[in-house]
Amino acid sequence: MASIEEIRKERIQKCERLRAHGMNPYPIESQADYSLADLRARFTERADADGPVTLVGRIVSLRSQGKITFCTINDGTGHFQGLLKRGEGVAEELFDLWDETVDIGDVVQLTGTLTVTKRGEETVEVSDWTMLAKSLRPLPEKWHGLQDQETKYRQRYLDILMSEDTRERFIARAKITRAIRSFLDSDGYLEVETPVLQHLAGGATAKPFETHHNALDLDLFLRVAPELYLKELLVAGYPKVYELGRLFRNEGIDATHNPEFTTVEFYVAYSTAEQHRAFIEDVIRGTVERVIGGTDVTYGEETISYATPFATITYTELLKSHAGIEDVGSITREEAVTKAYEFGLSVADSDSVVKIIDTIYKKTCKPKLIQPTYIVEYPKDFSPLAKQKDDDPAFVDRYQLVVGGLEIVNGFSELNDPIEQKQRFEDQRLVQEAGDDEAQPFDQAYIEAIEYGLPPAAGSAISIDRLTMLLTDSHNIRDVILFPMLRPKDE
Repeated sequence: MASIEEIRKERIQKCERLRAHGMNPYPIESQADYSLADLRARFTERADADGPVTLVGRIVSLRSQGKITFCTINDGTGHFQGLLKRGEGVAEELFDLWDETVDIGDVVQLTGTLTVTKRGEETVEVSDWTMLAKSLRPLPEKWHGLQDQETKYRQRYLDILMSEDTRERFIARAKITRAIRSFLDSDGYLEVETPVLQHLAGGATAKPFETHHNALDLDLFLRVAPELYLKELLVAGYPKVYELGRLFRNEGIDATHNPEFTTVEFYVAYSTAEQHRAFIEDVIRGTVERVIGGTDVTYGEETISYATPFATITYTELLKSHAGIEDVGSITREEAVTKAYEFGLSVADSDSVVKIIDTIYKKTCKPKLIQPTYIVEYPKDFSPLAKQKDDDPAFVDRYQLVVGGLEIVNGFSELNDPIEQKQRFEDQRLVQEAGDDEAQPFDQAYIEAIEYGLPPAAGSAISIDRLTMLLTDSHNIRDVILFPMLRPKDE
């Protein structure tokens, strides 16, 4: 079996052969009268018309039978068969050049008349052809494709090229973002952009990536969330705003986490978390219907239904039922550590009670929530930016939507009391000084902004990656990110 380098050397020689015959293997111009999908749809109409058609695509199969050669091309919209007959449809010189230089993987332009073979296959009988892009490397073997999972992530272009499932997965992802945008736009939300490079990485409890701007000699951070800027726009008077984009968190990589990921965050003035939950339910259900065509979705061995109203349970009830924690609001750090050890969890010296409890929740509670479920009423210390409940100030008006064991949505009624917000930031500073590098920074500029008056508001964030996982039956976040984070290949 020839090595890759041997194949490359042979194909480079084929490029020179094409040039010697006056054919540029990488020309500027190309022409296509139809996409292949469009031609399939209009074949009868077009076949009855006079004159040749010109098509383009990548050769995905090639078989020669002496003076006859069949090929199948794919232009990204569909497949179509080409037929070359030596000395009949196509000149002998062009046929021989094809035979000597064309390989599976090449991108070509075919011109000819439409016909139907004896086997009933719609076909273009080629009278002329030209090379558009000569491939120097062979495609993976058709029937086995890419077998190594890491290679699929590193060479996603080959994964998409060889796997219809992968191709459809990312089409579904695009439909999801399009549907969510459509719901937000139609409800009067204004799409905005906020800084990706920030002086302070606020808006979420997460460790940021640090960078440096040379011209200003200024340390900056990649954003962990756009939240604070979006709420400043509520102060500015916009009633509804949203941003769909990338966030960056310097955290570990696992089945549900990638350092670079996509969310849509949206905020509405004069609203509450409860009102926002009702809207989110409509958005999620409507998105599922647009992408899947129904409300029941298979995820692993489970059938998840989005048809009925989503369930609701308090954070306290969850931990009491599944972790045996009777009162999450009063548990001491020592008690939390003991409980974590019971479940085989490790605890760092710098871990706060909040972080330990959240780790216990993720181990014992979250995997059990398969059908869409809102978790509500979190202890105040869990959410430095959320408003306290009027009837119980020890808890905040926050919620998360969990489906299939995945956290899909996080939201709350926004804290708009600048005095209270300042104290929360001071509390976070103490947590940071104790060693928690995920604590939120003190943001004086944000405090100043809401001192002008942040209206009562609700805000939410939907994970595009995890929602795509659910709707495409994918169980690793890297399967739904086109180019996930990986170590360089030579390390």
